[in-house]
This record gives sequence, C-alpha cells and structure tokens, in this order.
Amino acid sequence: MQYEVLFVSQTGNTEKLAKAIYEAIPDKDKEIQRLNQDTPLDLAETYFIGFWTNHGTCSFEVLDYLSDLHQKNIALFGTCGMGNDPVYFEWIEKQVSALIPEDNIYLGTFLCQGKMPMHFRNKYQEFLDLGTHDSLARQMLRHFDEALLHPNEEDYIQAQKFVEEALLKIGTYI
Repeated sequence: MQYEVLFVSQTGNTEKLAKAIYEAIPDKDKEIQRLNQDTPLDLAETYFIGFWTNHGTCSFEVLDYLSDLHQKNIALFGTCGMGNDPVYFEWIEKQVSALIPEDNIYLGTFLCQGKMPMHFRNKYQEFLDLGTHDSLARQMLRHFDEALLHPNEEDYIQAQKFVEEALLKIGTYI
C-alpha cells in the first residue's frame, strides 16, 4: 500500500482531522485506521500519523509506533486544546518529530486546536474562583473557549494543503 493514515483520538478531534487528511490524499491506494497496540508495521510507504497533544507530546501508542518505523515517509498531524500559538505548536512538533528514527524521511507536522472536555474548563474556572493563579486561569479559560470552535473548516483546508506539501516533498502529489 502507498499511504496509511493512522491516528489516536481521545475526544474525536484528531479523528476528524485524520478523515480530512485521508480525503486529501489523491491516490486510491490508501487506508485509514485508528492506531492501537495491534496495528502492524510496514503497512505503507508513506504514513500520516495523528495524535492528540498531552502535556506537549503524543500518546504512548504513537511514540511506540513511530520508534519502530524505518525507511518510510512520515508526516505528523495533531490537535491541541491549549492555544493557537505557533511557538507552542513548533515546540510540540520538535518533541514528537524527535521520536522518528533517522532512516525515515520526515515530511513535516500539521497542528491545530481541538475541543477539550468540559471538565477542563470547570477546573480552570475553579482556579479562578479560588483566586489561585488568576492570570494563568484566565489564559486557560480563553484557550478552552477558543478551542471550542476547532477543528473547523479552515483547519481542514490547512490540513489538505499540508498533505499536498508533504506529498510534493517526495514527488508523489498528482
């Protein structure tokens, strides 16, 4: 198989992004599936691997899978609830892309915001109500509220552009 879109999604955001990326791959020789401990290696030549951000990195499933891939083309994508900040996104990209063995071709990373579960907002509001870390609590509430609108149509368009750019790097974009 030419292309494989694998993803881990806790709240559904990364799954939505994975579907947009899958649709953007112009070749018919492609698959999409949720990544788990039973996902076999060597399914494809080119991988698009998606994750939700947890404390600035990816889940253990993604970490383990990436470390076992060799001589592949690898593009990463993910969702992050904490702010639409290019500096933070760049930091996440560095954390996760560093897990890719050097014998692979790294094609880049696409990140966008994603909705978070309501219990996070309740926790941030509790900090604010208690007067604990007021400015941080306000910032976290703002990020939470902004993330409610993501992923959105613009995120999907940017994800599709990312696919095109990644495939152009390896000369397979039709």
